[in-house]
Amino acid sequence: MKAIKYFLSVTLLLAVITGCKKDYTDTSFVQQAAEPGKLGVMFDITQDNTGMVTIIPSGEAITSYDVYYGDNGENFEKVNAGKTAQHKYAEGVYTVKIVGHSISGKSVELSHELTVSFRAPENLEPAITTSALTVTVDAKASYETMFHVYYGDETGTNPEPFDTFLEGQPAKHTYAAAGTYTIRLVALSGGAATTTYQQTIKVGKQIDLPLNFDDPIFDYTMSDFGGNVASVDADPANNANKVLKVVKPNGAEVWAGTTLGTATGFATKIPVSVSNSKMTMRIYSPAAGLTIKLKLEEHAEGTHSVETDAVTTVANKWETLTFDFKNNSQSTPPLNSAYVYDKASVFFDFGVMGTGKVFYIDDLEIPTPPSMILGIPIDFESTELNYAFTGFDGGAASVVNNPSATGINTSAKVGKMVKSAGQTWGGAFLPLDNPIDFSTKKIFKMKVWSPRVGAKILLKVENLTNGGISFEKETATTKANEWEELTFDYSAINTANSYQKLVLILDNGTAGDGSANYTFYFDDITLN
Repeated sequence: MKAIKYFLSVTLLLAVITGCKKDYTDTSFVQQAAEPGKLGVMFDITQDNTGMVTIIPSGEAITSYDVYYGDNGENFEKVNAGKTAQHKYAEGVYTVKIVGHSISGKSVELSHELTVSFRAPENLEPAITTSALTVTVDAKASYETMFHVYYGDETGTNPEPFDTFLEGQPAKHTYAAAGTYTIRLVALSGGAATTTYQQTIKVGKQIDLPLNFDDPIFDYTMSDFGGNVASVDADPANNANKVLKVVKPNGAEVWAGTTLGTATGFATKIPVSVSNSKMTMRIYSPAAGLTIKLKLEEHAEGTHSVETDAVTTVANKWETLTFDFKNNSQSTPPLNSAYVYDKASVFFDFGVMGTGKVFYIDDLEIPTPPSMILGIPIDFESTELNYAFTGFDGGAASVVNNPSATGINTSAKVGKMVKSAGQTWGGAFLPLDNPIDFSTKKIFKMKVWSPRVGAKILLKVENLTNGGISFEKETATTKANEWEELTFDYSAINTANSYQKLVLILDNGTAGDGSANYTFYFDDITLN
C-alpha cells in the first residue's frame, strides 16, 4: 500500500514538473531576422608572383558565405562572417561568386571579376571627381587586380595610409580643409609589377566676399609676391578665430603684397561702383601710420584695375580700415564700373622695404549702404528695402499707397494691417537688420490711421531668436478716419537685452473679420 502511494506521489510530481517546464523551442526571432544585404568583396593579392589571393567578403545580416573561386567548377569554401578565404591562382581572369546566408536561411549573391596577372597593368584610365571637400576615385586598367589610392593629405604617418578598391567600387575620401592635393593611384597586378598615375586636384569652394578665414570648405590658398609670406593662422587677440597672417620679411620689395586667393581671384565679381565704392577690412598692424594699399583688378585683364590707400591708426590692436575706390591712388586708373573686378591684392607698409613686420587681416567686405539697412526709423518709402512682414493669428501687413495723404501724413507709401478672423492678438512682425539701439532714445512714435476711436494699438519689440525676451507698450486711438501720432514710452526697457524684431498688434483684444472696420494704416515709426 505504501509502495502504491509512493508511486502515485512521484507520478504526480513528474506531471507537475512537466506542466511547468518552459518551452525553449520558440524560433519566431529567426523569421524576424533582417534581410541579408550590401554584399561586397575585396581581393588582396600577395605581391610575390605566387598568385596567392585573400578573398574578403562583407555584408549586412550575413552569418556565413559560400566562396566560389571560379577556377574549379562549382566547388566552394564555406566562410563564417568576419573571416577570409585564401586561394592560389594561375595567371588568368576569373569570376568569383559570393553567396551570403542569413540566420533565417535567406541568401544574396554577388559575382565579381578577378584578374591574376604578373605583368604590369596597362591602359590605366582613372576617374577622379570632387564635390565640396570629398573626392571620389575610380579606375580601370588591363591586367589589374585592384587599386591603391593615396590622397595626398598624409601627416607623416608610416606606412603611408591608403584605400584599396576594385574597379566599379570607387573609394571616397573627405579632406579636413580645402586646398590643392596630389592624388596617387597605383594599379596592382597579380605579382610585383604596378602602374602608377598622379593627378593634382583642388577641393573646396573658391573664396568670395565677404572674406574671413574660418570656414574649412573654402580654399584659402594665397598668392604672395615680392617676398611676402602669408598663411592662415590664429587671431593674435582671439585664439578661437582664424585670420590671415602676412609677414613682410627683411629685404622684401617695397611693393610686396598678397593676392587674396589664387590668380583666378574671387568666385563672383566684386560689386563696387561709383555709387557704392567702399570696402572695409579689419587690420592688426604692428605700428600706426603704415600705408595699406588695396588693389582690385580683373583676373583675365590686369590693366583693368583700381587701387586706393588707407593708413593704420593703432598698433597691435584690431581696427577696421575703409578703402574708398573713388579716391584712387595717385597716378593709377580710376574706378570703372564697367570693369569686372574679381581679384584683390593687399600691400602692407606700401613703399617701404621689408623689415620683418607681421600683419593680420580679416573680414574683407563691402559694407551695406545705410539706404539698404532696414531699421528704425521706418517710413516705407524705400524702393530697395524689403519690408518682409510676417502675419500671425489673423493679422496681415503689407506696404501700400497712402489711401489718405492728408493732415500730418502726406507720404506716398504706408503700412497696411488687415485683421481677419483669428485670435484677438492677431498682428504681424518685421525682422530688422540690426538690433534697435535704446542706449539714448526710448520713446517710440508712430502715425496711425484707424477706422474708429478707442482701438488699442500695441507696439512690441522682441529678441530676434527668443520671443521670450521682449518689451511692449499699448495706447488707444483718439481719432477715426484720419492720421494721428501715437506715443509709446519705452523708458523701462532693459537695454542689456537685444531687440531686433518689431511686432504690431492693431485693435488688440478684439477679434477681426477682415472688413474695412478692421483695416488700419501705420507709418513713420521713429525712436526719439
